[in-house]
Amino acid sequence: MYFTDRGIEELTDRRGEETVTLEWLADQLRTFVDINPEFETPIERFATWLARADEDDEE
Repeated sequence: MYFTDRGIEELTDRRGEETVTLEWLADQLRTFVDINPEFETPIERFATWLARADEDDEE
């Protein structure tokens, strides 16, 4: 188990029943980077990965 799995598990435990939009998620990521600018690059990479995640399925 990766250390980050604990945070992911907490997210699903606390908010797993909620439905959110990608717009809401994008706003949350922007807010997070505003508060924690040192995470700008990892969040950018994560957002790009999410945006392109289905490209492999199209080939």
